[in-house]
Amino acid sequence: MTDLSPHPTSPTTRSGGPNPGILAAVSLGLTVGGLLSSAILTGGQTFVSPFSPASQVAAFFHGNPDAVRLASFFQFGSAVPLGIFAATVYARQLRLGVRVPGPAIGFFGGITASVFLMLSAAVGWVLSRPEITTDVPLTHALSFLAFITGGVAFVVGLGLLVAGIAVPALILRFVPRWLAWAGLVIAALAELSFLSMVIEPLQFLLPIGRFGGLLWLVAVGFLLPRSRAAANRQET
Repeated sequence: MTDLSPHPTSPTTRSGGPNPGILAAVSLGLTVGGLLSSAILTGGQTFVSPFSPASQVAAFFHGNPDAVRLASFFQFGSAVPLGIFAATVYARQLRLGVRVPGPAIGFFGGITASVFLMLSAAVGWVLSRPEITTDVPLTHALSFLAFITGGVAFVVGLGLLVAGIAVPALILRFVPRWLAWAGLVIAALAELSFLSMVIEPLQFLLPIGRFGGLLWLVAVGFLLPRSRAAANRQET
C-alpha cells in the first residue's frame, strides 16, 4: 500500500537551496518581460499565429527581427529559474518526508517544461535571422516548431510540475486546501491543452496553463514549508 504519511527527517537537516517562490517569480517576470518588450518593439503587435497564412507569418518575423530576438532572449532566460525551481522543490519535498511518486512526477514535468521552453526560444532566435525568414516555407515550419515546443509541450510539462506539488500538498496540508485544489484545476487544464494539437479551438487552454501555472508556483513557492517541523506547526 502506498505510504502517504510524512516520514520524519533529522531535526538538524537544513532546507538550504534558493527560495522557490523567488525562482518562480523571476521566471514569471522574465516571461512577462518578453511579452512587453516585443509589444513595445512591434508597436503593439502580437506574435503572429503559425496557423496564419505562410506569407503573413514570414512577413512578421522578417519585419520584426529585434522584437523576436529579444522575446527569445527573455523566454530562454525564464526557463532557467523554472528548472532550478523544479529541482529545489523536489529536494524540499523529500526533506519533508514525502515518499510518493508526486515529487518525481513534478520534477520530470518541471525539467520537461524548462527544456522545451529553451528549445522554443532557440527556434525563436533562429527566426530572428533575416537570412532565414526570406525562405517562406522554412519560416512557417519553424514557427510551428516554436509553437508546439513553447506552447503545448511546455504547458503539459508545467501541468505535471504543478500536479506533483499540489497532490502531496493537499494530502499532507502543506499549503491551504483552496490553493492546493486550485493547483489541481490548473494542472488538469494544462494537461488537457494537449488536445489542442487536434482540436484547435482548445488553444485557449495554453495561456491558462502557462500563466495560471506560473502564478500558482509563485504562491506555493513562498508557502511550502521549509522543514517537517514547520509543516507540523501549520497542521496544528
